[in-house]
Amino acid sequence: MKFFSFISLIIALTLLVGCSTSQKLATLKPEPDDASPLVYESNPSFINLPITVKLKDIENQTNTLLNGLIYEDNAIEDDDIEMKIWKQAPIKIQNDPANPDKRIKTILPLKVYIKYRIGTKKLGVELYDTREFNLNGVITLSSEVNLTNWKLNTKTEFKSLDWSESPTMTVFGKNMPITYLVNPAISIFKSKIEKSIDDAIEKSMDFKPNVLSALEKICTPFQMNESYESWLRITPVEIYSTNAKLKNDLFLLDMGMKCNMETIIGKQPESKFNANKIILKPIAKIPNQITANIAAISSYADASKIMTKNFAGQEFGSGSKKVTVKNVEIWHKDGKMVIALDVLGSVNGTIYLNGFPQYNPQTKEIYFDKLDYVLDTKSKLQRTANWLAQGFILRKMEESCRYSIQPNLEEGKKSMASYLKNYSPLPGVFVNGKMEDIQFDKIHLTNQAIIAFIKINGTVNVSIDGLK
Repeated sequence: MKFFSFISLIIALTLLVGCSTSQKLATLKPEPDDASPLVYESNPSFINLPITVKLKDIENQTNTLLNGLIYEDNAIEDDDIEMKIWKQAPIKIQNDPANPDKRIKTILPLKVYIKYRIGTKKLGVELYDTREFNLNGVITLSSEVNLTNWKLNTKTEFKSLDWSESPTMTVFGKNMPITYLVNPAISIFKSKIEKSIDDAIEKSMDFKPNVLSALEKICTPFQMNESYESWLRITPVEIYSTNAKLKNDLFLLDMGMKCNMETIIGKQPESKFNANKIILKPIAKIPNQITANIAAISSYADASKIMTKNFAGQEFGSGSKKVTVKNVEIWHKDGKMVIALDVLGSVNGTIYLNGFPQYNPQTKEIYFDKLDYVLDTKSKLQRTANWLAQGFILRKMEESCRYSIQPNLEEGKKSMASYLKNYSPLPGVFVNGKMEDIQFDKIHLTNQAIIAFIKINGTVNVSIDGLK
């Protein structure tokens, strides 16, 4: 009786298996290579940043810093003169007509208070007559302009002093022009005026805080494509600068940036900007055209998510023998990409493919050349689900084993263009420019990601209007 019960159980199990529409597929997983840090060589990018500053802004900053009382001499004993000088009206800064490309002219209206002592001291008796005067005049200065250590510096020369009035006083019965007495003192004072102008311009025209603040904003990773979760990160290496130039009412400063540019797929990356490591290097000339070499980094985890979406809603097979792909996972092994497809349907389990990643410049897709089942998967399918091992099904699956970067590139170009259309990272700082077509360069594999290198050419211009 027990024997017949055992036979009945075997028959029942056989019928149950025979009636099942699914087969369980047990395949060996090709283990990924040992993980290592994501290290790759990227060609640096060179971006020109020609900066323009209006002379009016230099004028405004100089007026802010150089104000009110600008000189005071309260010692009358040494030269018989006490003197105080105030800035009478706003300073005007403009091109120097004598050398408009290299020099600026500064016009300083001033008010002078003078206390003049006339007399002598004999036998311990002081015989002095003291007079006080207020005069108005205009000093004209000429300055050579240079850029040193991020700062606009000037070498100012006293050119002329024109009094708006020339009062006189009676000395020993004679009328004597006061300006005749004051001018020698002014010639002594002129070096102090020159230094005051130079110090004010150097202090107001320190470009480092503004340039670094603008760079920090620009180098903060920004999202280029929400669907593909792509981010552009710019990391400056060096800043270059030519000598300062003057043109009409503008101060021109050609700057350039050597940097690394990356497109990273996934969550927002951290900024690599470090102001303390940036050095300003003087050079003779900076090209107008920029060349951006961007590393588009797609981690295997994030690329797997995108490829899983490609398989959504698709069935592979024919008739009653069909499977759907529920999840995709990819990794690197022995110079190839392994693609794991979790399937449900007539066959349940995981099938493994491998192939070489390639780039199609026409469709702007990363695809996998010579895609095939790994040996263990192929042998298991030939024994249990030969229909799934057929070439036409594999080719159909291959169509979805693609990672298009065209939307990424186009969206990236569009997003970058928004940063080149009157983008203002700081008040008074505006970035403009244009880009040409994006060109693919090469593809590189690491143990953690697929990296596509692309090139972009274009121009960038940074202007400062109303510098704070």
